[in-house]
Amino acid sequence: MPSLLVTGGAGFIGGNFVHAAIADGWTIVNLDALTYAGNLDTLAGLDASQRLHFVHGDIGDSALVTRLLAEHRPQAIINFAAESHVDRSIDGPAAFVQTNVVGTLNLLERARDYWRELPEAQRAGFRFLHVSTDEVYGSLGDTGRFTETTPYAPNSPYSASKAASDHLVRAFHHTYGLPVLTTNCSNNYGPYQFPEKLIPLIIARALAGEALPVYGDGSNVRDWLYVQDHCNAIRTVLAGGRPGEVYNVGGDAERRNIDVVRTICALLDERRPRADGQPRESQIRFVADRPGHDRRYAIDSSKLQNELGWHPTVDFDTGIALTLDWYLANQDWVSRVLDGSYRMERLGQHSSS
Repeated sequence: MPSLLVTGGAGFIGGNFVHAAIADGWTIVNLDALTYAGNLDTLAGLDASQRLHFVHGDIGDSALVTRLLAEHRPQAIINFAAESHVDRSIDGPAAFVQTNVVGTLNLLERARDYWRELPEAQRAGFRFLHVSTDEVYGSLGDTGRFTETTPYAPNSPYSASKAASDHLVRAFHHTYGLPVLTTNCSNNYGPYQFPEKLIPLIIARALAGEALPVYGDGSNVRDWLYVQDHCNAIRTVLAGGRPGEVYNVGGDAERRNIDVVRTICALLDERRPRADGQPRESQIRFVADRPGHDRRYAIDSSKLQNELGWHPTVDFDTGIALTLDWYLANQDWVSRVLDGSYRMERLGQHSSS
């Protein structure tokens, strides 16, 4: 089975990917800096596996990455490592440039040097898969969807840093021949997501009896992708994607933010009714929009579906119920990740730092 170097594998998407890969017999070297959103609790239950090697470190550490590649000889690198929260990027963009741009550049350089020294047969099979976002494409109007040829138009420091990293990945293929793959996904949701993102934040605040903040008028639209479908897409692209190509990954599940929040409220009212019997929709509060808030995202994933046969398998109604039930059953995990660095407060309120 494949041996992979996975960066950011203690985070949300990376952690879900590691669980699935280990279950299928893959060997994983997991490099993670364990910033606020990286959590070893996400890997609980895997620590006894002889096929998981966790390394606490930064993707920008050249010597460390070089050593890991030399010691473990992976057949692929999958780069999940990223600062990813738009609101945090508004408050502090420098960290996003450091990790998402400078860190990715270091990974690419070390991967290029490692790949060049591989025996011919292994060199032909090596891949560098870069996990990116639909936010690099900017904002859509009421119609249309992002394709792989949509011009980049990032509108936040976060999406700008991811766009820069995508361009570096492309450049390393065209300049050096490095066999890269890039996936641009829509909004993920599911188990192990840090509670600053919309769905886990609303669940946590609703259970705490607090106000449920919804930006603007709540009409911003996102295409929601269940995280396990995304992990399956990554494995599909890794196995069959053409080097140098970009593959969009979407859930075909567009929802307005306000409708997502109302769905969570209704599900919680069924599973954990409030003591006073009031509906949780009464906790919703519309708040001032964040600066530069993109209006609508929607992904056209037909290239991935037609070329490689991947399709999303979890519809939104099923996925949101599974997600809510996971958080209800794992409140200890939520309590441990809500440390002093984040207590469900609003971030990114200012247009300048």
